[in-house]
Amino acid sequence: MPSVLGLLEAREKKVREDVARLREEAERLQAALGEAEHALQRLVDARVTVAEVLAEPPSAVADPVRSAVAGAVVPHRADGMTASALAPNYQRIMSVLASEAAGEGMRCKQLAAALGLQAVPAKVEGVRSKVKRLVERGWAVQVRPGVFTALAAPAD
Repeated sequence: MPSVLGLLEAREKKVREDVARLREEAERLQAALGEAEHALQRLVDARVTVAEVLAEPPSAVADPVRSAVAGAVVPHRADGMTASALAPNYQRIMSVLASEAAGEGMRCKQLAAALGLQAVPAKVEGVRSKVKRLVERGWAVQVRPGVFTALAAPAD
C-alpha cells in the first residue's frame, strides 16, 4: 500500500504542473489582451480623429480640386478657379484656346495642330472629346458648331 507522504508528493507534483501550465496560459492570454487593447485604442483614436475632421467647417478643409493631377476628372468651373485646377493636358488646351491665335475660336483639327499633335482622326477626336468636356464643365464655349474658344468669365 502506498504511503500517505508518497500520495501527497504525487498530488503536489500534479498540482505544480497544473500551476505551471495555467501560468503559461495566463501569460499567453495577457499578451493577447495587450494586443487587443492596443488595436482597440487605435480604432478609438481613428474614430475620434474622423469625428474631429468631419466637425470642422467646410472652409477649413482643403479644396482637393484646386491642384492639377494628371488624369484627373475635369472639375466644374467655379468663381476664383483658374486653369491651374485642370490636369496638364487640359491646361495646354485652355492656353491655346485663350491665346490670340485662337481669335474667334478654333476647330479641333487646328487645335490638335497647335498642341503639336498629328492632324489624324484619332488625335483630332481625342482633342474634340477633351474640349467638349471643358465646355460641359464651364471652362470653354462652343461659339458655333465645331468651333471652340476659352470662356472669358467663370460659368455660374
